[in-house]
Amino acid sequence: MDSTEYECDDFYCDVAIPHPERLSLVHESERVLAFHHTRPFWQTHVVVTPKEHLGSFTTLDAEDETTVRELLTVVQTVARDVEASGEAGVLTNLGRYQDSKHLHIHVHSGPRRDGQDR
Repeated sequence: MDSTEYECDDFYCDVAIPHPERLSLVHESERVLAFHHTRPFWQTHVVVTPKEHLGSFTTLDAEDETTVRELLTVVQTVARDVEASGEAGVLTNLGRYQDSKHLHIHVHSGPRRDGQDR
């Protein structure tokens, strides 16, 4: 799937969650979706996101606990699989660093596609 034409602020609610058939899925459950990034920044780049709209890591509250627990379980599983190659990074972005205003976590490994080390 090519997301280069997408220009709104919630790719996950607008495209990924309603159309998982357009993605290269790693995991899908009632609450969580994980897929290979549509514009990968690293050699291996998986995105894990809740299907429920949660704005960001810093806006979570007690009501989100069940979803966040499942989200982190999936992130852990994906990270273990990615780390089997020898290394992995796990990150989320906040504020202006967060292009899509929907909580999502990147699991990545390998060289950056722009030629940098990490």
